[in-house]
Amino acid sequence: MKLNLGCCDAILSGFVNVDVKAREGVEVADLRNAWPWPANSAEFVKAHDIIEHLPDKIHTMNELWRVLKPGGRAEIAVPTTDGPGAWQDPTHVSFWNRRSFMYYQAGHPYRERYGETYGIRASFAIVSETIDQTPDGPRLTILLEK
Repeated sequence: MKLNLGCCDAILSGFVNVDVKAREGVEVADLRNAWPWPANSAEFVKAHDIIEHLPDKIHTMNELWRVLKPGGRAEIAVPTTDGPGAWQDPTHVSFWNRRSFMYYQAGHPYRERYGETYGIRASFAIVSETIDQTPDGPRLTILLEK
């Protein structure tokens, strides 16, 4: 299974397209709660411009970890706190930059030191990352692997 989280009207063929708002070709799910897919069921998750709308970073990353199959990948795109894009949208409730992902990175000292205390189960490898300049400021795209 391939998931396209927070798809809005960007419906992708071959994906389970997911949004909080019902529309044709979209599975409705509230990602603030437990995600409705079984553990180890997704080979790929696309999460562009969605995680900043979810209030609990640890829950979001733990659920992403849970639903991905071993070796599965997730591509996340998010406006970074290095520019105005993260702050300007009133529906952004969590704020991210490159360093945010260190807490979910396998072997990283932050993950090793704080993971258990914070309840972090996610432990991803970071495959790649890029920062692109957009009219709203820098946007981080990061590819994670379980």
